[in-house]
Amino acid sequence: MMLVPDILQLVIRPGLALLPPRMTSTEAMAMLLAIGLQESRFKARRQHRNGPARGFYQFEAGGGITGVMRHPHTRQIIREVLDRLEYDLDDPAVSHAAVEHNDALATVYARLLLWTLPDQLPAPDQADAAWLQYRRAWRPGRPHRQTWNGFYAFAWDRVARLCDPPKTY
Repeated sequence: MMLVPDILQLVIRPGLALLPPRMTSTEAMAMLLAIGLQESRFKARRQHRNGPARGFYQFEAGGGITGVMRHPHTRQIIREVLDRLEYDLDDPAVSHAAVEHNDALATVYARLLLWTLPDQLPAPDQADAAWLQYRRAWRPGRPHRQTWNGFYAFAWDRVARLCDPPKTY
């Protein structure tokens, strides 16, 4: 299992680096970390029992991938990212296969899926609002509300530590 500092440094930050600066924030990092923990705990790149979801964020080809590729607020951005990474710009199946092993691309899709929602990303004390955003964007088949608040608080704690590390004297 990947350690949280590794997830932030090797999965989330490289993905956010591919996006316009307005899409990168501590709120985005915390939300992405919480969603990855909720969906796969950053342990599974493929849905258990050979399900259709791929990558740490558990994307399905027909849902999140296609939604991001077609949404008016994200389609140009994902096309530019796919072009930079030399992936097919028009085939959701190519992206779906790629997010299983390309963590930066999976993070881009996850961030862009959140971007399709009209609300701002929630603050550290807004776990309920974050849960609603996650549900609206991911539309999980069997959501597990009982784990969300812990993952969300944990994500904010880790992101805060990364962005404002303790001072040593």
